[in-house]
Amino acid sequence: MAGFHGSDPESDKNHRLYNPYQNHELPISAQYLYKLPTSPEFLFTEESLKQRRSWGENLTFYTGTGYLGGSVAGATAGVFKGIKSFEYGDTFKLKINRILNSSGQTGRAWGNRIGIVGLIYAGIESGVVSYTDRDDVWTSVISGLGTGAVFRAARGVRSAAVAGALGGMAAGAVVAGKHVFKRYVHI
Repeated sequence: MAGFHGSDPESDKNHRLYNPYQNHELPISAQYLYKLPTSPEFLFTEESLKQRRSWGENLTFYTGTGYLGGSVAGATAGVFKGIKSFEYGDTFKLKINRILNSSGQTGRAWGNRIGIVGLIYAGIESGVVSYTDRDDVWTSVISGLGTGAVFRAARGVRSAAVAGALGGMAAGAVVAGKHVFKRYVHI
């Protein structure tokens, strides 16, 4: 693969030609062109057949987006909470301080809670996919159900059951909305 010696470089659609000296004005012959793949390379063929993220990527994605989204939403709620806490006679500096303290405290708390929900969901989803070896709507619903139940398990069986049902319905609604979005919104 060090050099390209084929007769028709355009016939292979899975590779593209690459010349490392293309940006330099050097008289380099065509023997230094490399055939690079246009798709990701996998060590095993089983890896190339699966079109989904690994459990580690899933864990990072759901936890990170949950924490970021929760922090932004919490900070926004904290701004309003800080504005409501204004007292008569507060200076401008004191008002800004109240807003910053309130938004920071609320943003941190919401970010941690929703990040943990993402962490639990990613773990359960990866476990269900590993066990059933398929990734479909029911995987997401079961993962949402388990996430709600585990997140509220410390508050009792009834609270865990209600949270599990809500989590399953929410996950199902998100997956259904994703399918509707893909079908009717052409991006």
